Amino acid sequence: MKDLVDTQNEPDHRETVIDRVGVRELRYPAKYAGADGSEQATVAKFEMTVELPSHLKGTHMSRFVEALHSFSEPLTTASVARLTQDLAGRLQAQRAHVGCEFTIFREKEAPVSKMKSLMDYELGIECRFSEDGDHEVFMSVQIPVATLCPCSKAISERGAHNQRGVVTISVEASEDVSFEALIDLAERSASCELFAGLKRTDEKAVTERAYDSPAFVEDLVRDVAAGLKEFGAISWYRVEVENFESIHHHNAYAMIEA
Repeated sequence: MKDLVDTQNEPDHRETVIDRVGVRELRYPAKYAGADGSEQATVAKFEMTVELPSHLKGTHMSRFVEALHSFSEPLTTASVARLTQDLAGRLQAQRAHVGCEFTIFREKEAPVSKMKSLMDYELGIECRFSEDGDHEVFMSVQIPVATLCPCSKAISERGAHNQRGVVTISVEASEDVSFEALIDLAERSASCELFAGLKRTDEKAVTERAYDSPAFVEDLVRDVAAGLKEFGAISWYRVEVENFESIHHHNAYAMIEA
């Protein structure tokens, strides 16, 4: 084995630093730790990269998988930050980046029948580590919601058109901010939240709730942004709202970044 050629350790003479090199689309079983301390199993998709110095020909791809395989903590902003720092150490890299995307479920109760069902949400955690102490951690979550058009309600004699939409919240924040708090904010700001299971009595209730709370994408994105400003632990945010229009052959979109 000692006679095997280690090609990636050979010198490179092009004098060009590679900002990120590593693996993408690496799916691995994982656990998610909720704000209430509960854990649930999930499958996460990872992107793991490091900076490659100009004098090295290649990186050690197997070490990315080794780092992930030895990672046994539930997914949180703090644990992914530790994984990123460990990756930098294994590859002797000055900078490292780890991002992961995964699905979680929350049990929700229908408003009238109290029927219980599970709603799914797409979460993301991204960490950028640097030896000089410049560490950044970002959270993102996609929340499906319902909206009802204020203009349609104002001009129509009967009803108003509504649609499903997605609120995407991305933040740079401390551990004091939970994904659950971001989900709750988006659902409160929409015309109505969504449920996986509804009885007829619930359908009546959520239909009327949406009718009583019409919102353009402009309204929704502004309300979510206003709510994020009340989180003292958020240093940067981006809110995106996309409505899958029911009577137009296009989607409506709005974004605020601050």
